[in-house]
Amino acid sequence: MLATFIIGLREGLEAALIVGIIAAFLRARGERLHEMWLGVAAAVALSVGVGGGLALIEAALPQSAQEKLECVIAAVAVVFVTLMVLWMTRHAAGLKGQIERDADAALGQGSRIALAAMAFLAVLREGFETAVFLLATISGAQTGHWAGLGAALGLAASVALGWAIAQGGMRLNLGRFFRWTGVFLILVAAGLVLQTLRSAHEAGWLLAGQQRIADLNWLVAPGTVRSALITGVLGIPADPRLIELLGWIAYLVPVAALTYWPRALRPDPRTAQWLRGSLAVAFAALAVGIAALWPQPQVTLPDHAPRGLEGDVDTSAGPDLRLQGHMLEMGATRVDLTGAEATPERHLGLPSLHRQVQSQTEIAGAPGEIDLATLAQLAGGRLPVGVSPARNPGPFVAEWTRLEQVTVWTAGDALLDAQGHSAVTLRLSGGGLTTPRTLRVDSAPSGSATGAWVMAPAATQEAADALRALRRARIEHQFWARELPVILFLIALALAASALARARPAPFFPARSL
Repeated sequence: MLATFIIGLREGLEAALIVGIIAAFLRARGERLHEMWLGVAAAVALSVGVGGGLALIEAALPQSAQEKLECVIAAVAVVFVTLMVLWMTRHAAGLKGQIERDADAALGQGSRIALAAMAFLAVLREGFETAVFLLATISGAQTGHWAGLGAALGLAASVALGWAIAQGGMRLNLGRFFRWTGVFLILVAAGLVLQTLRSAHEAGWLLAGQQRIADLNWLVAPGTVRSALITGVLGIPADPRLIELLGWIAYLVPVAALTYWPRALRPDPRTAQWLRGSLAVAFAALAVGIAALWPQPQVTLPDHAPRGLEGDVDTSAGPDLRLQGHMLEMGATRVDLTGAEATPERHLGLPSLHRQVQSQTEIAGAPGEIDLATLAQLAGGRLPVGVSPARNPGPFVAEWTRLEQVTVWTAGDALLDAQGHSAVTLRLSGGGLTTPRTLRVDSAPSGSATGAWVMAPAATQEAADALRALRRARIEHQFWARELPVILFLIALALAASALARARPAPFFPARSL
């Protein structure tokens, strides 16, 4: 509530003073005020419409889109308030004269529409700033209705103050007022920078630098006055992140220095030009250094994983799983994943490719002939139905086939999860059989078990953890080693351009002889 009250008071008073200056100028010229009030009313209505429209659009959007719009609005509000504070610091002294010259020029055109347009544009700038700044601040406030009430009270107080000043009933040191409220607005804008970065993270635009650097729950416990001031007014949360702290400092320090650096200590133009050039070189060197020296992601992914029977913690289902390119190896068994359709899906919270494969292969090295005793052993201790020792004494020609149904989830070149079902069929012929017989056996000739199996849960968790760590490391590397140097280099270019522009000599126009 305090933040929105100050914003409403400060921004509203600026608009009220502009209206008061125009009104006093017109009264002194004996002009009527109808056109001025028409322009002011139109600007106020349009500003309220913009703020209300943005609020309605934001409320109608899905959650992710709301986060993106909040991020954009907060960023625009930071730009608006920063430009306004810097402009007011440099031009407050000449504001009255500039407005009077604009009004005089409008009257000189002999058009009442020009005067209304001048008043409209003069108030509209303040109205837009106020609408966007208040919307961004109310969106980040702990209680929206109290924040809205604070804005309304601030605007009402600004109108009363502006009217009292215009009527001469109140004297206010406007320079000191704008100076101190400017400090407050810069702090609120720094909080909006923090809010912008948090909204960008929630919108999925900024994923790096999310390490929690402090626990401020002891300081900003919800429902306390300190929480209302520190979180509600200054925008500092209980769990600040690294990127938020860096953004807060990167905004607050230079903007405060540009605005409030003592005039007596400000460098002369030549020294300022040299400082800009030096800063440009420093930023460029910093960008190159970070890009060159930031370490590459170092995360080791597991290259194999044990299998276990489904529902059993014992990993006794056979050889380990190993992914080699598009080939899933299970000991001597190799399942080719090349022809399987890869479907993107999230598995264990990670983006992955899902494939399902069915294969049928002959078992190499299996005995080509078995007797009745071996057959009874493979069938669970008794001969299969239809096989009689009298009619089918054996030995039988045996053909072994392994059937595999495998479902895998992969992420990049890593195996995230797998499950499947193994079966072994035995085709018998000869030995008295009139026609070949096919039966399913419980174990392969090598002794490995058949049936449903899964990748061991501990291995699945280990793979998921390693993939998450690798994803985080790549995101951090992309931001700190690639995107941040680009930002620093652009700042260096801007500083260099500014230094070169100020170094360029002013154009010389020889005086014409009369």
